[in-house]
Amino acid sequence: MDLQQRLRNTFVEALALGEDVDVENLKYRDIDEWDSVGHMALVAAIEDEFDVQFETEQVIDMSSFKVSLDMLKDLGAE
Repeated sequence: MDLQQRLRNTFVEALALGEDVDVENLKYRDIDEWDSVGHMALVAAIEDEFDVQFETEQVIDMSSFKVSLDMLKDLGAE
């Protein structure tokens, strides 16, 4: 499974998303599930799944699926 698919699965599980959600185009606060509490759960799930640690600034800047994917690539996640 590639990085993007793993991240997609992490988003779906962490935010308890339905199949109808376009995860790849999702942005922070686009949906009720991705509020401030959901954001922290998502960050923790991504860190666990990819064995990375985000800096505070990265957590604040994580505003979309695409930004999250780019951050993981920058951290060398596989």
